[in-house]
Amino acid sequence: MPELSAHEPALGSNFESDAESPGLALRQVTNRWQAVMRAALKSHDLTHVQYVLLASLVWMQAHDSEPITQAELAEFATTDRMMTSQVLRTLETKQLIHRDHHPSDGRARALRATPAGILYAQRATQDVEAADRTFFAPLRENTTGFVAELALLIDTAEPLGTHAALAQ
Repeated sequence: MPELSAHEPALGSNFESDAESPGLALRQVTNRWQAVMRAALKSHDLTHVQYVLLASLVWMQAHDSEPITQAELAEFATTDRMMTSQVLRTLETKQLIHRDHHPSDGRARALRATPAGILYAQRATQDVEAADRTFFAPLRENTTGFVAELALLIDTAEPLGTHAALAQ
């Protein structure tokens, strides 16, 4: 390990400046985008994760005739199962979803969005997509390529917590 001078503390980064770090840039963009999403969803009285789960449920419900379980919704929305369960309780309290006994799996809950939940998701989606258009407008014609690059990272990234560097 290289010796560090007490007068010159170093992080040990391979980057000459913070502007070169893709991880830092992604974190900064994500934080700004999340703030935009919070603002877009404020008038709907939804947190971003509530919106993601409600909108995902509405989407799945429209495209699948089978009952949707909490585990399936969590996988589709890429959310933690325990957190998903807690958020779904909140959405149920708001009468935006129903959680019923699953017809073929006694341990599972079958989810469905209520008519009010569907309308809520539709209205919120309009504001979320408008906020996205404004946020990503500086990319102009590069938006499609940007989304494709993100998809590449999504498709090739290791599941959370399995990266070799995290295990050390």
